[in-house]
Amino acid sequence: MKFKYQLSPLFKSLVLLIIITACQDKTQKADLIITNTTIWTGNDDQPWAEAMAISGDSILSVGSTEEISRFIGENTLTRDLSGRFITPGFIDSHVHLLRGGFNLNSVQLRYAKTPDEFIKAIGAYAKTLPKGSWILGGDWDHENWGGELPTKSWIDSVTKDNPVFITRLDGHMSLANSIALELAGVSNDANDIEGGEIVRNDKGEITGLFKDNASSLIWSAVTDPTTEEYENALNAAMKYLASNGVTSVHHMSAAGHYNVLKKVRSEGNLITRIYAMYPLNQWEDLKQEIDTNGKGDYWLKIGGLKGFVDGSLGSHTAAFFNAYTDNPSDSGFFVAPIDSIYKHVKAADNAGLQVMIHAIGDKAIHSLLNTFETVEKENGDKDRRFRIEHAQHIDPNDIKRFSELNVIPSMQPYHAIDDGRWAEKLIGSERIKTTYAFKALLDANAQLAFGSDWFVAPPTPLMGIYAAVTRRTLDDQNPDGWVPEQKISVEQALNAYTNTAAYASFDEEIKGSLAPGKLADFVIISDNLTTVDPVSIKDLKILETYVGGKRVFGDGDN
Repeated sequence: MKFKYQLSPLFKSLVLLIIITACQDKTQKADLIITNTTIWTGNDDQPWAEAMAISGDSILSVGSTEEISRFIGENTLTRDLSGRFITPGFIDSHVHLLRGGFNLNSVQLRYAKTPDEFIKAIGAYAKTLPKGSWILGGDWDHENWGGELPTKSWIDSVTKDNPVFITRLDGHMSLANSIALELAGVSNDANDIEGGEIVRNDKGEITGLFKDNASSLIWSAVTDPTTEEYENALNAAMKYLASNGVTSVHHMSAAGHYNVLKKVRSEGNLITRIYAMYPLNQWEDLKQEIDTNGKGDYWLKIGGLKGFVDGSLGSHTAAFFNAYTDNPSDSGFFVAPIDSIYKHVKAADNAGLQVMIHAIGDKAIHSLLNTFETVEKENGDKDRRFRIEHAQHIDPNDIKRFSELNVIPSMQPYHAIDDGRWAEKLIGSERIKTTYAFKALLDANAQLAFGSDWFVAPPTPLMGIYAAVTRRTLDDQNPDGWVPEQKISVEQALNAYTNTAAYASFDEEIKGSLAPGKLADFVIISDNLTTVDPVSIKDLKILETYVGGKRVFGDGDN
């Protein structure tokens, strides 16, 4: 005789509850859960969320408060952000990291409005230094007082005990005092340097100004920093970046101190993720380092090379097809022969290294695009992600070529609202139409990545987003935007500081958006960038910055 067992509804419910509980117990628990927030994830599949779960250095889940609650365990820290705004950590795709750190503690000349202010600031700073100490940095801007270039005669009397070699904010022109010239052994009969200029007066005398490659004459005499000084500059730089919401950087000038970066990484003291570049002409050294020690890890990695085609607009050293409007005899110059650049690019690309090259004038950009196109044809198809750094003044016919050749325009929006004060007098009303052409490049489907060019400009992504969205120049003379047709949306600017900046370093699988499995690098901001008046974006505050799930800026009480 067979018996048929009938389970009661109550018993079925109890069994189901036990099964659900058992499954829940196996759910990985979070170390940190953040709720009651507005999250712009940067993830097209889930653009917005209100809560996030983090375990270790990675994201467990992003979603609604109800969805995230299942990751709460006994040891989970839960934070209610009272509606604050979160974005992925900002990636600054172009910095000079150590130089920026050193400059934080140097003489500050960026906002000197007159020659007198310029001279007094240098003199006051010199009084704080021991005799013989170099005065470097400065980041001066002669456009602040109408365009007259400084000379050594301005500062010799206030720097009698200290050599000076202070740099214009674009990094392409520097001023030496007489002591510096003497230490460097540079006299009036010094030969000119290819790819640079020694500025002289009507009598043929050196004024103290050196442009681009000519600056090497003075730099050769500057005392190298000690390892301790490098580490102090790195720590200052990282703290400053964290206070501005920057969690990763592409460091354009690691030559001479990559071992310092490796040391700090080995000691576990990095709070900023660093992609460090070697100079283009040192591609063999980079290949050797990678073959011997590998490319690095999520905190510090190598694999990229930085080169130069031309100089800068403000120093009249950017290379244009046509002459500068304010100087019909001058169209800028290449700081390196294009055939030499081609040879290095081809060899580096063939060795599997990423190449990123500075080009600002339309002739420089056009020539570099041609070089990249030639190398791509000769070396064959692969995911190489060539980059043009700055790409400021593009010939209209070249805009579409960025997408066609998959060349990344790595640009700095702050420069647009800075240079926009005076650029038209240098290149005229027609050429400015495709200067800092953010919208035109995006409309052409280019992969636009943003950065700052710090020390040249401040590493402040909120200010960069404000610049890209409003294009209101720093002098407030363009309330509707300078070249307003090139404005982009807040989300487009955010994307350029996150997703595309990660793509520009082959890191899109691990950062750039807030999604399960990616690194927990994010920023808490005082208000929602996408809903406030764009003019107020520059006034918002970075409240907290997290790298790998750990807070590196802010106190958590905001």
